[in-house]
Amino acid sequence: MGEIKAICISEKRGTQKHAVEEARFITEYGIEGDAHAGNWHRQISFLGLEEIEEFRRRGAQVKLGAFGENVVADGFRFKELPVGTRLRCGQVFFEITQIGKKCHSHCEIFKQVGDCIMPREGVFARVLHGGTIRKGDVLELAAGPLPLEAAIITASDKGSRGEREDKSGDTAEAMLRAAGYTVLHRVIVPDEKAEIAQQMKDFADEGIALVVTTGGTGFSVRDVTPEATLAVCERLAPGIPEAMRALSLRITPRAMLSRAAAGIRKRTLIVNLPGSAKAVEECLGFVLPSLRHGIDILRGEAGECGRK
Repeated sequence: MGEIKAICISEKRGTQKHAVEEARFITEYGIEGDAHAGNWHRQISFLGLEEIEEFRRRGAQVKLGAFGENVVADGFRFKELPVGTRLRCGQVFFEITQIGKKCHSHCEIFKQVGDCIMPREGVFARVLHGGTIRKGDVLELAAGPLPLEAAIITASDKGSRGEREDKSGDTAEAMLRAAGYTVLHRVIVPDEKAEIAQQMKDFADEGIALVVTTGGTGFSVRDVTPEATLAVCERLAPGIPEAMRALSLRITPRAMLSRAAAGIRKRTLIVNLPGSAKAVEECLGFVLPSLRHGIDILRGEAGECGRK
């Protein structure tokens, strides 16, 4: 366990990082506003304060962030942590992906003093769960799984205007809480593709495990929830809506008209549910146990599926 001593970013590559008091860490991306963030395995770099102090004792006057590190913390010798180690700071989770690096072009520090500690002392990580970190926050080894969180998006023109009670959202929230999820967000938006998609993106940036939507999956011109889902998902999970349609077809042949979709964005599973409370109860109740297993696999906390 240690303390965050500095959070450092640079808006442009090739420029020295500077310290900020707090920063938003985005799931599977890195620090918002940092030029080195992105969809790769070196989203965040860590360096220990003691290693920097040792370097300073050799006569080099360097500021925090001078080695290109994003996070400086005491209490850790980061290079001794194996790849795969998970760290936690509040709601933000990291997974170490690389120890040190090879410098192909020497940085300004090396040019000034003939040495740089980042290649041998620094480590790199990806962000598994997003959130905000402030200078002075506690960094620790992560024990246990990532938080099991959920968000609910109800797509309804009338609901967004306060003209219809969100009974389907009520049902979904009660079922998710009963299944052990912490429901962090619940929103009602009009049947607008861009608004629905933006909510999904925001929740995925946080690293929320499960996002369920209700409404907007039928044939009406205003029903665009599946289109929003397909627009933001990086991988599809067609078996989930297929299973729900198969279940509903036992009750009514009109279930074949459902256009519900499901897929994955970053570390988040997104599932479209029907618009009626009764159908939500039936469909969500049917798939919930399997969704949990899929989320565990998505987060690296369970093995692949296999029949016992």
